[in-house]
Amino acid sequence: MRYKIIKEGIFLSRPNRFVAFVLIDGKEEKVHVKNTGRCRELLAAGARVILEEGQNPNRKTKYSLIAVWKGELLVNMDSQAPNKVAEEALLQGKIREIGEVSFVKREARFGQSRLDFYLESGDTKAFLEVKGVTLEQEGICYFPDAPTSRGNKHMEELVEAVKNGYEAYVLFIIQMEGMHTFRTNRVMDPLFSEGVKKAKEAGVHILAYDCKVTPDSLVIGKKIPFIEVEYV
Repeated sequence: MRYKIIKEGIFLSRPNRFVAFVLIDGKEEKVHVKNTGRCRELLAAGARVILEEGQNPNRKTKYSLIAVWKGELLVNMDSQAPNKVAEEALLQGKIREIGEVSFVKREARFGQSRLDFYLESGDTKAFLEVKGVTLEQEGICYFPDAPTSRGNKHMEELVEAVKNGYEAYVLFIIQMEGMHTFRTNRVMDPLFSEGVKKAKEAGVHILAYDCKVTPDSLVIGKKIPFIEVEYV
């Protein structure tokens, strides 16, 4: 996926999860943050950030914050981007565990939830849920960065999908490049980690892919090993 008009700025502050103040061309601007997660390890005062200029003249803020430099690592933190990247990858057959798909439907209802994708590939019918990953520590990336009861509910629904004869996948889109391992964040949300563990045991496929990130684009990259957390 590609952004149309981008701008670089310096992050100043984030008074709430929806807005931030950024220095752009020497002027302090109020911008929309396209990620309601905590992102505390990313949005530090003085960080270089990438913004997308909006095309709607009626919107309240001119820019949206979409990415941040963490040292030399560029991290996309646009929470809408992972689903777009996943859809492009599915249609292009880039996720080899799924292969070429003949039909893709977004926001597909199953049980009491809406899952991100319903897929058909040959005779295979499947559901896929996408999670964006922005938390990184020393080359290991983690999800989530905040408790997610909704995420655990999705795991339960995918298990039910398997019981009903569907294939089921969780695709963690790592919104950066160069990571060597993906793990669930047991410290932040032990219930979600346990939910992923149970889902895998039930036959849900757990996939993690990194992304090639530039200031104006995000494209799926290579598969990253998922290392399960040991429970003691």
